[in-house]
Amino acid sequence: MHALAVLPANYQDRDVAPFLLKTATTRMPTLRRAVADGGYQGAATAAAVEAEAGIPLEIVKRSDTAKGFYILPKRWIVERTFGWLGRCRRLAKDFENLTRTHAAFVILAMIRIMLRRLVRA
Repeated sequence: MHALAVLPANYQDRDVAPFLLKTATTRMPTLRRAVADGGYQGAATAAAVEAEAGIPLEIVKRSDTAKGFYILPKRWIVERTFGWLGRCRRLAKDFENLTRTHAAFVILAMIRIMLRRLVRA
């Protein structure tokens, strides 16, 4: 995880994405592109990401002709990470009153996940 923002429900993810990606590119300057799902599509969002973060925004969409389930490229990485975070009991429900507390628990969960992966290797 390169950047994190915990927001109230009245914020659209696509409106905050440029600022979040700017944080990610300053922490990791080798970041070359951002991959997002169909919820982030639109010329305004792509232009804002390019202006703020300096990287292109690539939308991974499901084909309109596709039937049934199939794995979308690069999208499975995000879904897998959400699955890992879903196993953390503290993150399963919205228990926190403060957004910074929830952000801290997400960071702790990612540290735990990555440490387990490092130890296993």
